[in-house]
Amino acid sequence: MSLIKVYIHFVWSTKNRVPYLNTSELRQKVWNHIKGNAKEKGIFIDFINGYSDHCHCLVSLGVDQSIQKIMQLIKGESSFWINKNQLTKEKFEWQDEYFAFSVSESIIDKVRDYIKNQEEHHKRKTFQEDEIFTKFGLNK
Repeated sequence: MSLIKVYIHFVWSTKNRVPYLNTSELRQKVWNHIKGNAKEKGIFIDFINGYSDHCHCLVSLGVDQSIQKIMQLIKGESSFWINKNQLTKEKFEWQDEYFAFSVSESIIDKVRDYIKNQEEHHKRKTFQEDEIFTKFGLNK
């Protein structure tokens, strides 16, 4: 039996960063749905949270899972579900692009805390100002 322990921190935004997920209640409903649906598909989401225009998700990869396939399943199904249930006034879409960062097991708790505190964090900084991008040397 193979043993794989690879954590990936995913970050993706709504199409054109429109704040579709504009209430805490709506965000919790979407995060809970994503986590439950992922579990049904054998995707282990360790932690998920976000803000009105983006999502952070810490995933432990399975032996036969790829980053691309996980994102396809999570983003595709969740946008379908949001639209089917008419949770937003306009048609909901996720941006095609996403970020995926490998996470050392030694900092898993820090990453969980960072994801957990998205509400407070984004009261002070926009998604575009987020230090995660500077930390990893990414252009936004």
